[in-house]
Amino acid sequence: MRIIERREYLKKIINLNGTPDIKVITGVRRSGKSQLLIKYIEWVKSTDAKANIIFIDLTQLKYEKLKEYHALNDYVENEYLDDRNNYLFIDEVQMCEGFELAINSIHSSGKYDIYVTGSNAFLLSSDLATLFTGRTYEIEVYPFSFKEYMDYFKCNDIQEGLDLYILDGGMSGAYAYNSREERFNYIEDVYNTLIIRDIRQKYNIRNTVLMDKISEFMMDNISNITSTRKIADTLTSNHDTINHKTVGSYLEYLCNAYAFYKVRRYDIRGKKYLASSEKYYLVDHSFRYAKLGTKNFDYGRMMENIVAIELLRRGYEVYVGVLYKKEIDFVAIKRNEKIYIQVSDNISDKNTFEREVSPLLKIRDAYPKMLIARTRHSEYQYEGIKIVDIAEWLLRN
Repeated sequence: MRIIERREYLKKIINLNGTPDIKVITGVRRSGKSQLLIKYIEWVKSTDAKANIIFIDLTQLKYEKLKEYHALNDYVENEYLDDRNNYLFIDEVQMCEGFELAINSIHSSGKYDIYVTGSNAFLLSSDLATLFTGRTYEIEVYPFSFKEYMDYFKCNDIQEGLDLYILDGGMSGAYAYNSREERFNYIEDVYNTLIIRDIRQKYNIRNTVLMDKISEFMMDNISNITSTRKIADTLTSNHDTINHKTVGSYLEYLCNAYAFYKVRRYDIRGKKYLASSEKYYLVDHSFRYAKLGTKNFDYGRMMENIVAIELLRRGYEVYVGVLYKKEIDFVAIKRNEKIYIQVSDNISDKNTFEREVSPLLKIRDAYPKMLIARTRHSEYQYEGIKIVDIAEWLLRN
């Protein structure tokens, strides 16, 4: 299997070299966190020949004795060298019981540049400040982007490449398999054994069947406005007894594990966030096909999911826009930058095109407006709105 250098993530870590923060690499399981760590270690060695690299992979048997925090702390202290820059890398840190006590002690000494990765359900963004008393810097790793997919497979035809990416997704571990069925089997196994299992373990979930049903409901309704009450009502009508509070808890667990991302609604005219109903997007669209099959294939919703994750990957805050009871797919915000975005599969039909641009034309401020669709043409403008082919947009920096 080929390994490609994930330059954007590597650049982020390199920029943090030598800072006193505890660098925490997070993201969905099998998204490439460990490989990123290895690539960074190679960079450190190439720029600092005398660096003392302390690398611990707690999934390996040779580090079995370090799965207790006193032992982990003692091992690191014994590996310290006085006359070198000391780097500490711990992969799957959550496998050490009481790991936060060891990391906090090691960090307080001020002698190490610390980097850790861990299971998605055990190193939550919301928990980092509680776990680690020192300052943390989180680097969230997503599955392969379309650009990385094209680089991996050396595709020349971007439209053909997008057709393949829509099915294959960004879970790069699946790329080692030759048939799509084998790839889907791998992706389903990742979801079942590495994402759902972590959630069950962390939150001690007993009703595993119900957890699976909620997860599959969410997959089947990506890009739809969803509320916990609606999910509870749907499952109750199918003879499952559940209330909306339980649904809300399970959705939070799925988001904590980086399986789904919640996107809130934003009133563009009133400039306020709306409390009820959100949209949820899968961290990688291939999970849906692997779990539910391709029978009800909906390109429009897949395009919207791909764009949502790409915006997050590029560092935007993402919201669903609401204006005069019309919906704008995304309001993407980054510092002083704001972009209004509609996403569609096919806008060759005049009525479809007018339906998609209509909400954008009603927005009165001067921020850029964009319609991303499968145009297969170069970018053009309509009444100030950029019309961009989705494959071209995904390949941009």
